Amino acid sequence: MNSAVDGVVDLNREERITSSLVDLCGEGEVDYSDIFLQASCGHSASFENGSLEELSSGITWGCGARCVSGDHVILSHYPSVMGDEVHRCLADAASKCHLSLPQLDLGSAPLLEFSDTERGLSLGGLDLLYDIDRRVRGASALIRQVTLRYRASLVKVAIFRGDGVVRFDRRWRTLFAADVVTEKGGLLQRGYEVKASAEPIDQFWSHVEPLAVAMTAAQRALLMLDASPCPAGRMPVILAGEAGGTMVHEACGHGLEADSVQKDYSIYRDRLGTAVASPLVTLVDDATLKGAFGSYEVDDEGTPAERSVLIENGVLKCYLTDILSAKKGGLPLTGNGRRESYRHVPIPRMSNTFILPGNCSFSEIVGQVRHGLLVKRMGGGEVNPTSGDFVFHVAEGYLVEDGSLSPVRGAILAGNGPQALKDVLAVGDDLHFEPGVCGKSGQGVPVTDGQPTLLIRELTVGGSDTDHGF
Repeated sequence: MNSAVDGVVDLNREERITSSLVDLCGEGEVDYSDIFLQASCGHSASFENGSLEELSSGITWGCGARCVSGDHVILSHYPSVMGDEVHRCLADAASKCHLSLPQLDLGSAPLLEFSDTERGLSLGGLDLLYDIDRRVRGASALIRQVTLRYRASLVKVAIFRGDGVVRFDRRWRTLFAADVVTEKGGLLQRGYEVKASAEPIDQFWSHVEPLAVAMTAAQRALLMLDASPCPAGRMPVILAGEAGGTMVHEACGHGLEADSVQKDYSIYRDRLGTAVASPLVTLVDDATLKGAFGSYEVDDEGTPAERSVLIENGVLKCYLTDILSAKKGGLPLTGNGRRESYRHVPIPRMSNTFILPGNCSFSEIVGQVRHGLLVKRMGGGEVNPTSGDFVFHVAEGYLVEDGSLSPVRGAILAGNGPQALKDVLAVGDDLHFEPGVCGKSGQGVPVTDGQPTLLIRELTVGGSDTDHGF
């Protein structure tokens, strides 16, 4: 990318920074060094119970300098991208490695900046929130609470590395979410729906209808009020595409991140080239998907984004790596070194992770089940990242009986993610993506999870008549 277009002020200053990092890697015990510059311009709005609860906007800057010696990682960070502060940050990291950094003339001007147009970024359409709230509440007297969230941001990053590499990226993120609570006879149910993408506001609204998002959340909450309690037991489970790949991401995906493998936290350790899933399953992580919430052009270490096939026809093919884990394990770089901000160290993270579609239609898969559970929407849950054992609440579920569907509430799924992938009996042709924010090691990053409809041989299903949908 052209650095001038992306707001880096002076090419000579870039060269000075890179030269100093190269020099650091040639001294003492420093194996690797980099500096990460970040400028963020963001706006957010929260609308609840008929009024605008929060409206915020702001611009933040920061730099993080990292020096690596063996397994020891030093990170210094400053909330500035001014030339002199960037030099101070880098010098601080060097001093912690018992090295001195020659004085660099980086000036006092910022190394990243926003244009007037970018600074003028506005959410717009806030008046719509009042209309959406009114229309959603008008859909039923059983609706008790409507919460709408809307945010957009532009983040610019510049990465300078001790091997001489310089990279830039420009990342848009836009999100709209609706949360609706219903009540009937003392029973509370919740419906949630979200749309998010890696694109500017105007492009986002060209294909996202906010009222439809909010109505979907409301309809889900209303539907569950009249649903029957879910029966318990071991049974076949259909995960619809709208379930969003939550189980695959949480119970399997983290085990395919190389740092987990190298720390012996993963069931997939030493399994490359072996069968770990049904031959119907091909699992991909692809940060190059246009517009997907987890996409980027380069990762936070400057490695170009890639499409990585993790599992192919059931066979484990690769792990997701950052620079350090790739070097440590002799693994290929996959472009998955990600960080929440300049204040955090990059670690291997998923981007857009999904199972490729198969050949079965949704109706064909439902027709294969005499008695089981269809999961249309997954709720929260817990996962043991080492074993892949999970417990998930079901936000929207249906009892399947000889091809007919009836809504049930209070369903809980329990099982083991890696085993569930082995027990996939059918894969649908209806790939669906859901955005989210993934948490790991105290850092949150935007991701997308995806899957087609999956038929799993058997999982443990728990049910509760006292569930409140939360």
